[in-house]
Amino acid sequence: MLQALESAVGAVSDALYSYLLIILLVGAGIYFTVATRFAPFRLIREQLRAVTEKPKDGKGVSSFQALMVSTASRVGTGNIIGVSTALCLGGFGSVFWMWLIALIGSASALIESTLAQIYKKKDKDGCYGGPAYYIEATLRSRPLAIVFSVFLILTYGVGFNMLASYNLQSTFSPYAFYDAGVTPWIIGGTVALLVGYCLIGGGKRIISISSLLVPMMGVAYILVALLIVIINIRALPSVFAEIFRGAFDLRAIFGGFGGSCVMYGIKRGLFSNEAGVGSAPNASASAAVDHPVRQGLVQVLSVFLDTILVCSATAFMCMCSGVAPSPTLSGAAYVQASLSATLGKFGPIFITVAMALFAFTTLLGNLYYVDRALIYILKRKPSRGFMLGYHITASLLILLGAVLSADLLWGIADITMGAMALINIPVILILSKYAIRAIKDYDRQRKEGKTPTFYADSIGLPHKVDCWQREDSSGKTD
Repeated sequence: MLQALESAVGAVSDALYSYLLIILLVGAGIYFTVATRFAPFRLIREQLRAVTEKPKDGKGVSSFQALMVSTASRVGTGNIIGVSTALCLGGFGSVFWMWLIALIGSASALIESTLAQIYKKKDKDGCYGGPAYYIEATLRSRPLAIVFSVFLILTYGVGFNMLASYNLQSTFSPYAFYDAGVTPWIIGGTVALLVGYCLIGGGKRIISISSLLVPMMGVAYILVALLIVIINIRALPSVFAEIFRGAFDLRAIFGGFGGSCVMYGIKRGLFSNEAGVGSAPNASASAAVDHPVRQGLVQVLSVFLDTILVCSATAFMCMCSGVAPSPTLSGAAYVQASLSATLGKFGPIFITVAMALFAFTTLLGNLYYVDRALIYILKRKPSRGFMLGYHITASLLILLGAVLSADLLWGIADITMGAMALINIPVILILSKYAIRAIKDYDRQRKEGKTPTFYADSIGLPHKVDCWQREDSSGKTD
């Protein structure tokens, strides 16, 4: 039965990414890039400046904290296992397509996160929002917003978390103590218990833990990858040659598109950076900033950090090692073999530790998104009893993911993520004119030497919003 389900899921995933999503993702990304006058690239200095901005009142979630929550979800097991899978099944050329989907998708990330800021809600605990909120506020379609929220829950609470759990336990397979019938249950159970404990602390604990662990694990991982590339520096020219040769091998691409470097590069690139999917806007909306575009730029930086930096680190670490990729090495085995070839016994141990940190922060970041989606659907914070049931269910799914098939879990995650993108991208295309106006407003104020500050009426926004209203002389908002 599981084999039949795996085949069906694989067929749906291939159909989804072979035509529809590729056209939608690339087309929207190119349009947003041109319409914003290449903002993700010409405003790189502003991205770095924006990430250091703190709320003026000292309260609320800072841009950096919102970046860490979205990066905790983006930078995860997909940056290691996903890249390895793409290399082993799609070839070195898949790296080029991962780069391309990140560069093009960065403009989509800018638009969706700017919209999340414009249409964010505010209560006594701070700001919140995301695609569900801008769908309801502008299209007046709560049913569509609920459908999006359901797919978000399925993607992050089920597909991505189960896959992260599987990927983590798979890194223990080379060790002598690993027993395929027992070890995955032990590792999955341990991770499930740790995540369940953190969930009891709520969203603030998730943010604080993510803010601490993400930079530490990212820097250590990139430094080790850089060390391996330096040790094998002579292999670098041939690696670049293989990337571009494979990326434009038309006979191989069109001879079997479903297993080509294009397909794997786009699938694993989108899985890793999530640009246009509609996940990061949920974290972006929580940031307290003076202008929506500022947080949009922060999310562009997150996409670059994830794919151009971390995914590339994994790719070059593997490709420079001299270990040839193959379907039998797909997943953790290829990364561990590559590190062992250069660093000996230290390599597999380092990857296991890195995967533990990557997986843990991914799980927490994903469940933060699920929390926000549940609040939207229920129109209130769920009761303690409901949340206890949800936390138990989330933990059990993490346990279950550790013992299922990799192909099944990748397929489920790809389909639910694709469904989110199929809803979110058309919506942000419809609403993009308001985000583009906000970007022009931001550019204008910068040129005038001002610190950009946003008001809804400055871009002729026709929708009612909770924030961004001007105050009159009495201190009341218009």
